[in-house]
Amino acid sequence: MTFNCITPSVVFQEVPNEISLCFSITGCKVGCKGCHSTELWHENNGMSLTNTNFTLWLKKYQGLISCVVFFGGEWQPKALIEKLLIAKNHGLKTCLYSGEKHIDLNISQYLNFLKTGAWHETLGGLDSPTTNQVFRDVISGEKLNHLFNKAIDMNTFKVNAVDASHSQTTILDTNSFKANAFEISTFEPYQFNQGANNVAA
Repeated sequence: MTFNCITPSVVFQEVPNEISLCFSITGCKVGCKGCHSTELWHENNGMSLTNTNFTLWLKKYQGLISCVVFFGGEWQPKALIEKLLIAKNHGLKTCLYSGEKHIDLNISQYLNFLKTGAWHETLGGLDSPTTNQVFRDVISGEKLNHLFNKAIDMNTFKVNAVDASHSQTTILDTNSFKANAFEISTFEPYQFNQGANNVAA
């Protein structure tokens, strides 16, 4: 099986505070209902991402990116680990987005960030308070989901005079109001597992 990917792109939201080059690997084994990227289900889609090609992409964006993100690829651990090591050797941070609940320690030890959990439309993505998905700093184990919630934009508030002694605050755009602006991130240790049984087959 070749390690194929869709043409990579520079992304800004997938890893908060990082400018990332994103590689979407084809051959996903999870097949989430409601997936918006079903082209990633078929392993023959895309182009072959050899170590040489991967290195050329990194050189192309050298000085512009700080992180490399893989959407999938954990089902081919050897090929993925090779790419992660190359990225590390180029001084870049690494991130994996996986639909699995657990990732093999052989992979996670080369990651700075890890998103786990299948997509469930009713639960929402990382910016949803009900999501089953978790985004972590692998080094510290800290859960970082709160970074995906938009901070309160003070321009959305307007104070209206009700009378001479009272005032009322109204939210002009409730979609931009997120309670997590006051939330303190919590440390929830992640249990990494070792062994091939924890890698999607």
